Amino acid sequence: MQNKLVAENKRARFEYELLDCYEAGIVLTGDEIKSVRAGHFSIVDCYGYIKKGECFLRNSYIKEYENSFNATRGEDKTRRDRKLLLHADEIEKIRKKIETEHLTLVPTKAYFSGSNLKVEIAVARGKKLYDKRETIKRRELDRKIK
Repeated sequence: MQNKLVAENKRARFEYELLDCYEAGIVLTGDEIKSVRAGHFSIVDCYGYIKKGECFLRNSYIKEYENSFNATRGEDKTRRDRKLLLHADEIEKIRKKIETEHLTLVPTKAYFSGSNLKVEIAVARGKKLYDKRETIKRRELDRKIK
């Protein structure tokens, strides 16, 4: 089965050292999934957090669907918190890593697996400025070699 890439967070690999990756489903409304299928979805400035044993995605952007007849037309739901669907043991493992090692939960890409939208999230450690410079040097060296 072919996975269709919807959104990718290219900055995540530059800003963070990605340690563990997990695949999570995401809870969306009908209008939101239509908007995502139209390509109006961004995970660039968002991050994940765990609250009361549940995992959420904060600050992800889904443009409001143009042909919506929904009663909540006046409310701004484009950047609301969205629940991620993970197993309880995965959530507990992520929570322990985040709390003990002071790590961050960062989405790296979103894609359709069949008809379901999946988000790949990674437990990550923020890079220091000198690590980012090293990444830039390595990238430029690879370009010269090619």
